[in-house]
Amino acid sequence: MVRISDFQVKDVVNVGDGKKLGNIGDIDINLATGKIDAVIVSGAGKVLGFFGKDEDIIIPWKNILKIGEDVILVRYKENDVKYIEEEA
Repeated sequence: MVRISDFQVKDVVNVGDGKKLGNIGDIDINLATGKIDAVIVSGAGKVLGFFGKDEDIIIPWKNILKIGEDVILVRYKENDVKYIEEEA
């Protein structure tokens, strides 16, 4: 069994360019099936967490390639993924 807190401490890395996207802040669960539909990577703070945040990134579960000890490898293209605007 895996807990959400186990996911939140892992770095999410894009295999396309090797960049760290951030850490998982939340998950999207389909209540009808009980399965995870997507993970939501929290946007980074602009200046040490002050003065707003970047948008959160939604990564569909099918785009998760590997979950390792320290990282989660994902397939991510900026044009293909939805964003959630953060309220100020």
